Amino acid sequence: MPADAKKNTPKTTGDKKPKTAPKGGVQKQKKVKETKETLYKNLFIARPKIMGIGQNLLPEKDLTRFVRWPKNVILQRQRRIMSKRLKVPPSVNQFNRSANKPLAARIFKLLEKYRPEHPKARRDRLRAASKERVKGAHQKPANKPITVVAGVNEVVNLIEKQKAQLVVLAHDVTPLELVLFIPTLCKKLGIPYAIVKSKSRLGQLVHLKNTAVVALTEVRKDDREELSQLLESIRGSFNERYAEQNRHWGGLKLSRRSLEARKKKLEVA
Repeated sequence: MPADAKKNTPKTTGDKKPKTAPKGGVQKQKKVKETKETLYKNLFIARPKIMGIGQNLLPEKDLTRFVRWPKNVILQRQRRIMSKRLKVPPSVNQFNRSANKPLAARIFKLLEKYRPEHPKARRDRLRAASKERVKGAHQKPANKPITVVAGVNEVVNLIEKQKAQLVVLAHDVTPLELVLFIPTLCKKLGIPYAIVKSKSRLGQLVHLKNTAVVALTEVRKDDREELSQLLESIRGSFNERYAEQNRHWGGLKLSRRSLEARKKKLEVA
């Protein structure tokens, strides 16, 4: 057999037959359906971020531990931690047990009705009255409005004279010695008292930034029934529980790290 004929003959290996073209002509190529994922991969090429200088921005981190806080903030936080760690006497610890949310809402709802006049409104009213007096208009003396009384000295005087019907203290007064004796004085003289959050909320009642204590001397006829129901709840929550609350010491709460160390120590033992 000549050499050219050997080149043209197809090679057969075993039972395999040589591939032949189909009868219909050229074989059609199957179209691959592109899914959404492959389509997006082709459209949006992933580019790795370079975190060098002048390149991509670094991801945001919680830098709270690295912030240089103001000195007053540091002292506030240290004081709060120390009050939890140290042993707190009962007379101080009672200020950690403030009125619950429903009772506090009822107290502030009643006190809101007896807010004193704003200094600006009072100034405008006196100016208008003085102008009318210059013109010769005769005015009847107005009755003194019923309002809440604010301030430690004023409230203590009302308590000692037994004129105060309700005394409301803030739980976060600093220094606490300003109002530390008031619950004992109210208990001795039988005047209902309540401890609420916070001194800024009490200050809003009397148009001040902060107020340590406020008192209510009397109410209008429409609110007498509401006041009597409120005083009954306050006596049950504070006055009648005074002896019980003044037996419980506070503080001595360990940190999370100390609790975990104690737990490991007990497991080893």
